[in-house]
Amino acid sequence: MNYALIGGTQSGCGKTSVTLALLQFLNQRQQSVRCFKTGPDFLDPMWHKAITHKTSYNLDTNMMDIEQIQYIIAKQHQDEFGIIEGVMGLFDGRSGVGGKGSAAHLATVLDVPVWLVVNAKGMSGSIVPLVKGFVQEADNMGFRISGIIANRLGSENHARIIRELLVEYQLPPLIAWMEKNAPLLPERHLGLQMPEEHDVPDFSKVFHAELDLFKSSSDNLEIKPDRFLKPVRFGLKTIAIARDSACCFIYQSNLDWLQAQAAKISFFSPIAGDAVPDCDAIWLPGGYPELHAQALSKSATWASLAKHIEQGTPTLAECGGMMLLAESLTDHQGRTWNMAGILPIACRMQDRLAALGYRQDENSGIKGHEYHHSKREDHQILPKAYSLKRGDEGLLFNNCRASYIHWNFESAPDVAAQLFLRKTP
Repeated sequence: MNYALIGGTQSGCGKTSVTLALLQFLNQRQQSVRCFKTGPDFLDPMWHKAITHKTSYNLDTNMMDIEQIQYIIAKQHQDEFGIIEGVMGLFDGRSGVGGKGSAAHLATVLDVPVWLVVNAKGMSGSIVPLVKGFVQEADNMGFRISGIIANRLGSENHARIIRELLVEYQLPPLIAWMEKNAPLLPERHLGLQMPEEHDVPDFSKVFHAELDLFKSSSDNLEIKPDRFLKPVRFGLKTIAIARDSACCFIYQSNLDWLQAQAAKISFFSPIAGDAVPDCDAIWLPGGYPELHAQALSKSATWASLAKHIEQGTPTLAECGGMMLLAESLTDHQGRTWNMAGILPIACRMQDRLAALGYRQDENSGIKGHEYHHSKREDHQILPKAYSLKRGDEGLLFNNCRASYIHWNFESAPDVAAQLFLRKTP
């Protein structure tokens, strides 16, 4: 399997558009491709899957250890090509230059080459010092930038100028370029909109791959799944998981982990008003409840959900899943809608970011990520669900733990299991 990581000079340089264009290009060549996403983003993997029709896994060196990342890659080793989309700028991570969580750190620990996306609109000679600096820092960290993908170019002549300058200054070659009139991906407050809301743009007429594209990848990731021990099973039974457009932020690795525990998974839709299935635990993932507030305000799900929580069924509510349990949700238009009314809280959407960053529970060590534009108002003082140095410590109500944080279960498997097993004294 040949691998390459799509890194960028900064957020907004066009990494996702280039990645999607590249996936379409490989599909047209009838090459099997698997895509991955650096970092905690939920939305980009949805767009990857819309093209490849294969699950795109998150690879995050801040929330995952290298063994988990290698195991995820090893399980997908049957494809010909592996494309890893980066996050933010190449060296942007939790802290410093190329720190944990950055695309640079992932490229280093996996030893995969990077294809650097540069927004070269209005640029000619300036691309040389820009690329030279990135190449030098990559060399310092121990990975290599093997090719340049220039985005938003004005013409074939513009591409020729960039190509010749990179050759003249002995920098990584131009392996592909995208025209400045390439279609834009639709966005909203948490990033891209979901592909189910739009047709995937056709990039075939504006994406141009050079002949040496495949020579710039690497096939040195010979990782065997049997090198890794099977996870310890914690006795998880049936877990009911909310899954629809309001509850769609689910790490596939978390589902895989639950299934590795021999847990039976039963999905239900709050938007459709499904009753919570018979279960031993409930997981309410995040998503976009604010976009479906009217339907959710009339959901028939709430009666069965309230009964489960009242009876002490272990429940994990993450971000949007927590918002479902609120007394009310006020959307971006200022309209207030009734929600399940199970937790004594109210949530309100706002135009600016409320919180962003990695989180870790101080008591247990489980790791996660927080990213939202809503704020929560607590109407009653309840015990905290978690202990954090920074971030939302959430609420503990009966056996329900609710907060804005999305957890990575395998960062602390025994703790994750207790989220679905533990009973309140």
